[in-house]
Amino acid sequence: MQDLAEGVARFQRDVFPAKADLFTRLATHHAPHTLFIGCSDARVVPELITQGEPGELFVVRTAGNLVPAYTPGADGVAASIEYAVAVLGVTEIVVCGHSACGAMTALAEGHDLGGAPVVAGWLRHADAAVARAAGPAAGPDAVAALVRRNVSAQLVNLATHPSVARALAERTVTLRGWVFDIASGRVEELDATGAGTALAS
Repeated sequence: MQDLAEGVARFQRDVFPAKADLFTRLATHHAPHTLFIGCSDARVVPELITQGEPGELFVVRTAGNLVPAYTPGADGVAASIEYAVAVLGVTEIVVCGHSACGAMTALAEGHDLGGAPVVAGWLRHADAAVARAAGPAAGPDAVAALVRRNVSAQLVNLATHPSVARALAERTVTLRGWVFDIASGRVEELDATGAGTALAS
């Protein structure tokens, strides 16, 4: 807790005064341009990766950057997606996977999740990605391949949400799949085949 309190103190002393005008505007204005759906992994920080300012990204973080396909009923992920698209009017949606993802590692390597039944149930939202796997494999290559397939699968799930489907039909939103490599800082954008192109050199 001491580290967090010291961070708050530094923010209030050094960061906030330098961005006081921005925070004054943000106090009454919320218009992010992008819904960023990333992993809960503490090593993957959307605002740091994109160097975005406060107010630019509407962020949803889930284990494995999973997006359940739409079903009626109360759902925090679905509510956040609907709010970002239908109310805030974001024009971009990014689903971002990352290297060394614990969720994808567990699936690729067949880890026993008997001690974490809620996690095991949640990871069923990656079934489509796992089903497209070439065959049983282990190691970094298998994990990296599943990370990519999972991003593509979650984009498909995302398009089942009514607000997203409407925005796609009206061409007011663009869906993007990214993969972030923790060790190198490299970010690739995936195309329809799952091949990646570096966003920056």
